[in-house]
Amino acid sequence: MATKDDVSLIAEVVAMAIGDDIATYYCGENYDLVLKELASMEASQYTYNNVLIAEVDGVKAGAAVAYNGADLQILREATLKVISKYRGEELKITEDETDASEYYLDSLGVLPEYRGCGVGAKLILALKEIASEKYNKPLGLLVDFENPKAERLYKSLGFERVEEKDFLGHKMWHMVR
Repeated sequence: MATKDDVSLIAEVVAMAIGDDIATYYCGENYDLVLKELASMEASQYTYNNVLIAEVDGVKAGAAVAYNGADLQILREATLKVISKYRGEELKITEDETDASEYYLDSLGVLPEYRGCGVGAKLILALKEIASEKYNKPLGLLVDFENPKAERLYKSLGFERVEEKDFLGHKMWHMVR
């Protein structure tokens, strides 16, 4: 699990996962400051408390943000409050990316020098264990239609498409394992 010392890595991973264009659109030009603040909080969608860190030979190589879908509204409220502060205007998101029926993989990122080494797969399998053992729920996620490489990884790990979703203006597959 992550600690407050990992906020820079968490912010980098979340930015990788959502993309610079979306991060800038929702959080502004200083999205790295927004993501670091969210990562350092005790409760937000991107709190260090919801992050699993992967290491390779003792070096932090990537991270995954995941949480109980039942907590989405509480975590989102705190998240949107911080984002709105930086934007200078209230931000509302009306679509839900998950629900109470699943443990939700929100963001996953592997540092470039560790890609292709199985780090992402190890994080996902560890999250599957947490979902099953701690929450007795399946692990769910969204993957953009325009990211077939990620979808192939998820399928290779046993995820199946459940439905199409529109989220933040993107067509996504909701996948569950």
